[in-house]
Amino acid sequence: MNCAPQTRWWNKGQRDTDMAEDTRKQQLLELFTTITNKKTIVEPMRKVHGTLRDRDAVEREIALIVREILDQGYFKTKLTPRQLAKLVVAYYDGKNDTEIARALGDEKLSKTVARARVRLKLFRDLDFKMPFDRELMVKLLESGKIMKEISEELDVSPSTLREYRHVIEQQDDTTLDPYLERIRDVMEDRDLSEHMTRGVINDGLSEAIDVAEAIDMGEF
Repeated sequence: MNCAPQTRWWNKGQRDTDMAEDTRKQQLLELFTTITNKKTIVEPMRKVHGTLRDRDAVEREIALIVREILDQGYFKTKLTPRQLAKLVVAYYDGKNDTEIARALGDEKLSKTVARARVRLKLFRDLDFKMPFDRELMVKLLESGKIMKEISEELDVSPSTLREYRHVIEQQDDTTLDPYLERIRDVMEDRDLSEHMTRGVINDGLSEAIDVAEAIDMGEF
């Protein structure tokens, strides 16, 4: 019995399958390149299958934006640009001020963290839970009275009053908005990257990343 036609058919079918798989891998690799903005993979990617944007790279990008803000003199803080970048990322990860300060190496920095966070308009609901009427506070601040008189009338300490005044002032201040928009873009890119990774990793991207290890993407 002559099986050559069937063999040729099977070989052709296998070649078609292989070509389709190669095409699929190439598309996944191109997607990976687009998301990560990298032309060459220079380290094993098994370490980062859960994220396409390295945390350190995100922090560096944010630090550059924050450095511009500080260089312009828009606000002063004892935190470095890299620490402020870590603050931003940690805030988006759901960390509270004490946890962020601890991550920066000193839990005593929690108040410094809180003020810098508010200056960067990274507000929390708690920032606006004032033990007095907000409109009354604003009216008193505009009345020309000194902080001690206002704090006594609102029955809070002067330091507490200053914290809430800081929140209101930063909420209304638009000076940093262009910079903060760029920071939000960086974080949204990170979130999108992670979301896309989770969405496609079970559909072959994990395999494609493995295949791409130490491969120059420009060869495809």
